[in-house]
Order: sequence, then structure tokens, then C-alpha cells
Amino acid sequence: MKYTTEIVVDLPREEFIKKMDDPENMKHWQRGLIKFEQLSKNPGQEGAQMSLSYKMGNREMELVETIIKKKLPEEMHTTYDTKGVHNIQKNYFKDEDGKTRWISESDFQFSGLGMKLMGFLMPGAFKKQSKKYMEDFKNFAEKGISVLDT
Repeated sequence: MKYTTEIVVDLPREEFIKKMDDPENMKHWQRGLIKFEQLSKNPGQEGAQMSLSYKMGNREMELVETIIKKKLPEEMHTTYDTKGVHNIQKNYFKDEDGKTRWISESDFQFSGLGMKLMGFLMPGAFKKQSKKYMEDFKNFAEKGISVLDT
């Protein structure tokens, strides 16, 4: 399942990247994030891995993020892996008159009948979640509003 989402954030790209690239900020815009742990000796670099733990409702989920391409401030590509799901995330950051256009291409690959069925029956839920993270980042970056306060 592939789709693209985008949003314009009213921040210069340099400032946008500074907020985006700091893992300490994730808790302010990724709802449900419980903790993260660097798994590599080269955090933030290509090939680096990080474990991410989320709680969504009664469900807990662990993902491993791997940075596959990092060419900031223009782009950063990552993969996210958890049981039954491999997600390739390609993020592009465009400078637009002092604002930043964030374009995110998502490619979800499912294994196992349950996850394939969920991807087939509920593609809107994945798109909605991606858009929500973008909107929450926008609110945090522009206005300092944290999801921890809601």
C-alpha cells in the first residue's frame, strides 16, 4: 500500500530540520510514544537503528527504525519494522518562501494474513495516522503545542 501525504509548516527549513531531527522532540508530536532507545553507535546517521515503543489504546507496539538515506536538509528516508509490517518512509523537505513543505511517501508492505487483511480493509486508517503525525508536528514546531498536553 503506497500513498503520499504533505503539509506546509510555517518555519524556515533549517529550523524545521532542527526540530524534526532531535529525537527528544518526538514525544511532543508522535502520539502514544512511550520511549525510544538508540540501538546503534552512530545515532542519526545512515544505517543507524532506534527502537520505538508506542501505546495506542490498549495495544502496545514496538518498531525498529533504520535510517537508509539522510541528505538533510533536502530528504531523509527510513524504514520501520514490526511484526507483519515493513514500512519504507521517504521524506522530502522543500523550502518555500521561509516555510517548509514536508512531503512524505509511505510504502507499507504486509506479511501474514492478519496484517494483509488490515491493510486491505483499512487503508484510510494508515493515511489518517500519517497525516495526524504531520499535523501534530506542525502544531509543535509552529506553536510549541505538545501532544503530551492534550
